[in-house]
Amino acid sequence: MSASRIRLLLVDDHQIVRAGLRMLLQTEPDMEIVGEAGSGDEALQAAQTLHPDVIVMDIAMSGMGGIEATRQIKSLCPSAAILALTMYEDEQYFFAMLHAGASGYVPKRAAPDELAQAIRAVSRGEVFLYPTLARVLMREFTQHAQGSRPELTPRELEVLALIAEGYTNRQIAERLCISVKTVDRHRENILRKLNLHSRVELVKYALRKGLISQP
Repeated sequence: MSASRIRLLLVDDHQIVRAGLRMLLQTEPDMEIVGEAGSGDEALQAAQTLHPDVIVMDIAMSGMGGIEATRQIKSLCPSAAILALTMYEDEQYFFAMLHAGASGYVPKRAAPDELAQAIRAVSRGEVFLYPTLARVLMREFTQHAQGSRPELTPRELEVLALIAEGYTNRQIAERLCISVKTVDRHRENILRKLNLHSRVELVKYALRKGLISQP
């Protein structure tokens, strides 16, 4: 890593965004912009030739996106720190970038000084997460520390397994010799406890926990 200045590679498929980032970051005395890229493919090539300290990476780009570009760059240039700078604040993109090897995640709505702070942090080998996203990670960690999810009762586990296997509420009621209203109440409790919102999510959870077998 550069002893005096942080060498930056800016990656975004919108030229006007890159121009704005360049205008903003080139005023920082400890940063030097060594290159730009308009796609994941260009970023991969630039990372290998320019050897930047930090890559400011967009996620949604034509061709190779930021997630795959991050994965490949970290494989070929492990010393480069990658900071996601994106309009997306969805959990799926957040965790996908972290799994791919990003060291930080900042939304484009962040203040200029927050972006500069994030770049300095990842250049030092630290992890930088925007406060709202840090809370998402903390919630996930807390759930795992408590056994992944709140404990379900034996009856709720039975209902969950049957829902995941495709039984209707009436069929579940007949099978377990309970009322349809009771099945509805169990289903609501399961969704609330697991913080899930659809049958598809229930099926995925049941598969992960081994409550049903993979079809």
